[in-house]
Amino acid sequence: MCGITGFWRMGGDGGDGLRGQAEAMSARLRHRGPDDCGVWCDERAGLALAQQRLSVLDLSAAGHQPMHSACGRYVVVFNGEIYNHVDLRHRLAGEGEAVAWRGHSDTETLLACLVAWGVEETLRSCVGMFAFALWDRQRRELTLARDRMGEKPLYYGWQGDTLLFGSELKALRAHPAFNAAIDRNALALFLRHDCVPAPHTIYNGIYKLRPGYLLRIGPKDRRDTQQWSYWRYNDAVASGYASPFDGTDTEAADALEKQLGDSISTQLLSDVPLGAFLSGGIDSSTVVALMQARSHRAVKTFTIGFAESGYDEAMHARAVADHLGTDHTELYVRPDDALSVIPSLPSIFCEPFADSSQIPTFLISQLARRTVTVALSGDGGDELFGGYNRYLAARTTWGRVQRLPLSSRRALAGVLRAVTPEAWDHMMERAKPLLPRRWHLAMAGDKAHKLSEVLTLSSGQAYLLSLASCWKNPEGVVAGASEPITVLTDPTSWPRTDDLAQWMMAMDAQSYLPDDILVKVDRSAMANSLETRVPMLDHRVVEFALRMPLHLKIRDGQGKWILRQVLHRYVPRELIERPKMGFALPMDHWLRGPLREWAEALLDERRLRDEGYFDPVPIRKTWEEHLSGRRNWQRQLWTVLMFQGWLEENQGAS
Repeated sequence: MCGITGFWRMGGDGGDGLRGQAEAMSARLRHRGPDDCGVWCDERAGLALAQQRLSVLDLSAAGHQPMHSACGRYVVVFNGEIYNHVDLRHRLAGEGEAVAWRGHSDTETLLACLVAWGVEETLRSCVGMFAFALWDRQRRELTLARDRMGEKPLYYGWQGDTLLFGSELKALRAHPAFNAAIDRNALALFLRHDCVPAPHTIYNGIYKLRPGYLLRIGPKDRRDTQQWSYWRYNDAVASGYASPFDGTDTEAADALEKQLGDSISTQLLSDVPLGAFLSGGIDSSTVVALMQARSHRAVKTFTIGFAESGYDEAMHARAVADHLGTDHTELYVRPDDALSVIPSLPSIFCEPFADSSQIPTFLISQLARRTVTVALSGDGGDELFGGYNRYLAARTTWGRVQRLPLSSRRALAGVLRAVTPEAWDHMMERAKPLLPRRWHLAMAGDKAHKLSEVLTLSSGQAYLLSLASCWKNPEGVVAGASEPITVLTDPTSWPRTDDLAQWMMAMDAQSYLPDDILVKVDRSAMANSLETRVPMLDHRVVEFALRMPLHLKIRDGQGKWILRQVLHRYVPRELIERPKMGFALPMDHWLRGPLREWAEALLDERRLRDEGYFDPVPIRKTWEEHLSGRRNWQRQLWTVLMFQGWLEENQGAS
C-alpha cells in the first residue's frame, strides 16, 4: 500500500524544477507510505513520478519505486496489492517468458506482465486492489488505471498545460499549477450524497478515475486522451443473469464458502503483521471466521465500543472473538476521544466527506495500527448480498406504496404534511396506551413527513435516489449550483434487472460503495499508515454473488441469507442474529451538547453569507429545528459542517 503522485507538463523540457515539485507533492502523502520514498523524472518529456511506500510485500530495496521494467521501456508507480501475483509469475514462466526476477514484490510482477501482455490483458489478469501510473518511454504515453471495484483512489486533472495525478487531492494541491477553484455543482452533489461522487471532485477541472477504468494520454497535447473500461459492473450483472447459479441452498453455501475462503487465503499474503476489524456483525464475523480457519495462530481482531446505549456492538464482537479464539483487542471510546478526531477530518479526507462513521473507522484503524500493518474488513457484503434495510423496504414499503395511484398517494402525502412534526409526536404520546408496543414510534413526526416524501415518488429509481439523498434539494441550498447527472440519475448507466431490490444493490455497488464506504475506509486507515483489504470485493466473489438469485440473498424478511448460512457453520446463530446497527455515533445528541458551540460558529448566518457558497436561510432553519429537538437533522447538518470545516482548513492553503 502506498501513495503515488506525479505530473506531466506538456510542451517540453521540465528543467531542474521537476524533482523538487514531485518531492513536494509526494511529501503530502507520507502517511500513506512512511517506509520509503522515491522520485523519477523524464526531464525531456517534462514528466515526474513519485511514490511513498508502505512496505508490505518484499521489504527489501528490490521493492523500491518508481520501478523500471527489466527492458527499461516502462516506469511505474503503484499503489495497492496484486493478490495473485505469484500465480502470474508461474503463468509467465509457463508461456516461456524468462524473467530475471530482482525480488518478490507484486510491482515487479505487474511490470513483467505489462511487458509481456500489454495493459488491458494485464489488468484483466490481475486480482487485487490498485491504482497505478505507467510511463511508456518509447511511445511517450502515460497510462493511469484503477481497480475494478474502486478500492484504491486515483485523482487527475489538467491545470493549464500540466496534467496532475495522485492518490489524494492534497498531493495535487502541492503543485504550483494547481487552481483550487471550488466546483459549486460538485458541492450540490456533496449535499445530496454526503460525498462527492465520481468522476467529480470538489475542484473545477479535477476528477476521480472511475473504478475499472484506464486513462491513456498521448504525446501530442491534452486532447490526445482516451478513457475506457476494462471491466464493468453492469456487464457482470448481465453475465450473472445469463448464467445464474441453479444449485441447492447447501450447494450455494458450499460454493460461496469456497470462493470467499479462496479470496481470504490470497489476502493473507503479507511480510508484516496482519489482523482484521471485527464488529460482531455478519460481514466482519464471516471474514474473521474464514481467516481463523486458515490460520495456524490466533488472528488479531480489533473492535471499538461506545458507552452510549444503542451504539455499542463491542460486546457482540467479543462474544464472536471468544468463540473463534482470536487474539482480540477492544477499546471503549469516550465522547472526548471521538470528538478529538473532528478537527483532523478535513485534512484526512482532503475534500468534503460527511459519513459520520468516518470517526469510529479512524479510531479502529488507529487501534489496529498499534500492532498490525494490514487489516482485513467485511465491507461489500451489504451491496452484494442484500444487507441494507432499504432492500427489504423495496419489497415491502415501496411494494405497497406503488399499488396506490399516484394521485391518491399525493393526496395522502398532503394530509401527512398538513400536520406538523410536533403535532404528530404529541398525538403518538397520547395514543401509546392504546397501541401495541411495536407501534410506539420515536420521533413519529419525523417518520410521518419522511413517508409523505416517499408517497409522492413516481418510480422505484426515484425511491432509491430519495433514500440516498441527504438534502433533497441541494440546488436550493448551494448558491449558483446546477446539480450534475450521476450514475443514479442517468438511465443509460443503469443495469438491467427484473427486481427493484436487485437494481438498488447494483446501483449501490457502483455509487455508495466506491464513493462513500471505500473512501472512508481508505482515508481513515491510510491516515494511520494501515493497509486495509476487502476480501468480498475480489472480483471473482463479486461475479459469483451476481450469479446468485435474489432468494438466496433476501429470504424470510432477512438480508444476506446465504452469507448467514456460511457464518452459521463457524459461529452459533444466537451470537450474531440481531438487528443491524451499522457504525453509528450519537451525533444528534452531540450537536445539541458538546459540539454545539463548534457547530454554531461554522453555521453563523453572517459567515455563511460572506463565504457565498450557501443560502443561510434553509441551513439556519434546519439548525434551529434540530436544537429544539423537534426534528433530527444530524445528517443534513453534518454535511454542511464538514464542508465548512474543510473550507476553513483549505482556504488559502497551498
